[in-house]
Amino acid sequence: MNILIMILLVSLLILVHELGHFMAARMCGVKVARFGFGMPFGPELKLFKWGDTEFYLHAFLLGGYVSFEDDVVDKEDENYDEKAPYLYENKTIAQKLFIVSAGVLMNILFAIFLVISSAIFFQKLPTPNQNIYVNGFIEKPNSNIQIFDIKKGDKFEKINGNKIENLYQLVFYTKNSKLFDDYAQKDLYEKNLEQLKKLNPKLNETILKDTKVLLPKAKPENTLTVNQDVLKGLEKYKKDGIKLNENQIKLRNEIYSKSEIVLKEETSLSDLALALSDTYKPMEMVFLRGEKEINITVKVGKDGLLGTLLIVEDIFCETKTAKDIVVKSFDYLYSTTSTMLYSLWQLFAGKVNASDMHGVIAIVKVGGDIIAQKGMLNGILLTAMISINLAIMNFLPIPALDGGHIAFLIFEKITGRKPSQKAIEKINNFFFILLITLMLLICYNDVMALVTKKF
Repeated sequence: MNILIMILLVSLLILVHELGHFMAARMCGVKVARFGFGMPFGPELKLFKWGDTEFYLHAFLLGGYVSFEDDVVDKEDENYDEKAPYLYENKTIAQKLFIVSAGVLMNILFAIFLVISSAIFFQKLPTPNQNIYVNGFIEKPNSNIQIFDIKKGDKFEKINGNKIENLYQLVFYTKNSKLFDDYAQKDLYEKNLEQLKKLNPKLNETILKDTKVLLPKAKPENTLTVNQDVLKGLEKYKKDGIKLNENQIKLRNEIYSKSEIVLKEETSLSDLALALSDTYKPMEMVFLRGEKEINITVKVGKDGLLGTLLIVEDIFCETKTAKDIVVKSFDYLYSTTSTMLYSLWQLFAGKVNASDMHGVIAIVKVGGDIIAQKGMLNGILLTAMISINLAIMNFLPIPALDGGHIAFLIFEKITGRKPSQKAIEKINNFFFILLITLMLLICYNDVMALVTKKF
C-alpha cells in the first residue's frame, strides 16, 4: 500500500508539471489538442473533452504530456492556416518562454504548497539531525566497546573530533574504520618495511618459500579523517593508501597478530610490509552521560559493526505559529534545495559515480519505506523534494528537456535568428537518445540496488 501511495504521489508530480504547461498555454491563447495522464504507451482511455482539449488516461501512469495543435494538425490540409493565432509557433518569444518554463514553476509552487501544508497540519518539520543513544549491546561483540564503561542511555556525541549528527555518520565511521579494508596507509607501510628489515637483517627483497620471518607487532592505522561533504553524503568517500592485490590480501589474513611466520610460498619484503599495514583505524569516540563526557578509543572488527543496540531519535522543529510555518518551511526548502544543487554539481564534477545515480524505482521503494517507518509527514516532504528535483532537472539547458527549449528561445531572442526546425529536431533526437540511455542506466542501478538490498 505504501509503495502504491508513493507511485501515485510521483505520478501526481508529473501531472502537476504538465498542468503548468497546459495552464500557461491556455493563458497565452494556444490551442491544446491533447492532455495525457501517463505515457502514451499501450492501452489508452479517452476520458472527456473540455473545450478544444481531449483528455486521455494511459496504462503507464508514470508520466504525462501536453500536445499543442501544432503537434497534431495535418499541415498538408488545405484548411490549415499557418498564421493562425492559436498556434504555439505564432506566439511571441516571451509567451513561449512562459509556456515552456511553466512546468518547472508549477513543480516549485507545488513543493512550497506541500511543505507549508505539512507544517500547518503536523505542526512540525524534520531537521537533518538525529540524537543517537546506546540501548544495550548484542551478545557477540563486534568491537571492543563492551570493555569500556558505556551504559544504556549514553549519547553518541563525537567520532574523531566530528560531531555525530545522524545515523548515517555513525554507520559511515564504523564501516570505514573496520579491520581490513584492503588498503594500506603509506606511512604505516614504510614503518613496517623498516621494522621488517631490522628484525630480519639477512633478508633480501625476494623471500624464498619456507623462510622463517620475524614480524613486528601489528599497529593501527591513522584515524579516519574526512571532509563534511563526505559526512553529509554529498561526496563519495574514496579510500586513500595503497590497494592490496589478491596475494597481499591472502598474506595479510595469514600473518595478522602473529609474531613470526614460515612462508608457504615465495614473496617479497614489500608485499609482506603491505600485508602488515592493512589493519584497522581506531575510532576516538566521545559519549555524553548527562553533562559528563566519556572518551574512549574503539577497535572495530572485520564486519564493520560496533555491536551496540541503538535508539535513534529524529529532531523536529515546531511550526505552531504563522511566523514559524512560513520561516521554517522556507528554511527547510532552502536547505534541501541547496543540498540537491550541490549534489548535482558534485555529479558533474565527477565526485559522484554514475553507479550511485538512482531513479523512479528507487524513489518509489525508498519512499514507500519512509512512509511505512516514519509516517506520511516524511512521505509528503519527500514528494516535495522530488518535485523540486524534477524542476531542477527539467531546467537544465539540455535539448529534449524544458531547459533546452528555453536555451533555443534565448538564442533566438539574442541573435534574432531562429534555428532551423530540421537542426532542432536532429539535436533533440540525439539528446533524447542520450536521455533514454541514461534512464536505462539508472533503471539498471535501481534494480541492482534492490537485488543487493542496498536500500
